[in-house]
Amino acid sequence: MSGFSAEEKAAMRARAKEELKLAAEGEEAIQAAFAKMTPHDRKLGERIHAIVKKAAPELTPKTWYGMPAYAGPSGKAVIYFRDAAKFKERYALLGFQDNSNLDDGTMWPVAYALTAKLSKADEAKITKLVKQAVR
Repeated sequence: MSGFSAEEKAAMRARAKEELKLAAEGEEAIQAAFAKMTPHDRKLGERIHAIVKKAAPELTPKTWYGMPAYAGPSGKAVIYFRDAAKFKERYALLGFQDNSNLDDGTMWPVAYALTAKLSKADEAKITKLVKQAVR
């Protein structure tokens, strides 16, 4: 059994560097989006960010329409956080795109209102949803 050629190894290293660069740029963009939020929304968004990063480290942070989001291997957002102030709503929103794996019969929720500080039970539910979305 022969291993990878020098060219194949170089290509894999280059791709890994590209992925790291995309993740770093996405992280910077998300932090910039948080900086524009109200203190309450920022705190919720930063908590969601920490939960998503821990539950699904394979997702790449990015912004999607200016909102913090997390993309799968295709580059398409799977999960996003919309702050309440963005559209002058009374609640922030944790949303899941159609490429998430939340399917449950013929009808299921794809967005959740976040109005207050997250409880431990809320965080556990979000963690479960994030893991399900990317399985």
